[in-house]
Amino acid sequence: MSPINIEEKFAAIKEYWHPYLIGELNDNYLKLAKVKDEFVWHKHDHEDELFIIYKGTLIMDFRDKTVEVKTGEILLVPKGVEHRPRTNGEDVHIMLVEPKQTKHTGELVTEKTVTRLDWL
Repeated sequence: MSPINIEEKFAAIKEYWHPYLIGELNDNYLKLAKVKDEFVWHKHDHEDELFIIYKGTLIMDFRDKTVEVKTGEILLVPKGVEHRPRTNGEDVHIMLVEPKQTKHTGELVTEKTVTRLDWL
């Protein structure tokens, strides 16, 4: 057991929308990612997602509304809810807490889909 320096981990991330593993918690992964601009519409049929905003403002589009999640805030996206994360052009640093079996873009596969998770 040793502390994880979140700032150092974010500094090591060089690409957007690619989640990196930093820990395991029961049957969940703790992931960090830098995001910028727009991701893809997708959903996770069997898993909830927890977004923790470490820096910046994440904009989350849902089919019926849009919400902004700012530094220090969290957003829970329930399983089965279609969503599209995006930013207003700024770098946003997020932590995700997701079940280990969660696929990056659900059942949708695009050029942004990450199929192999790497540890930082």
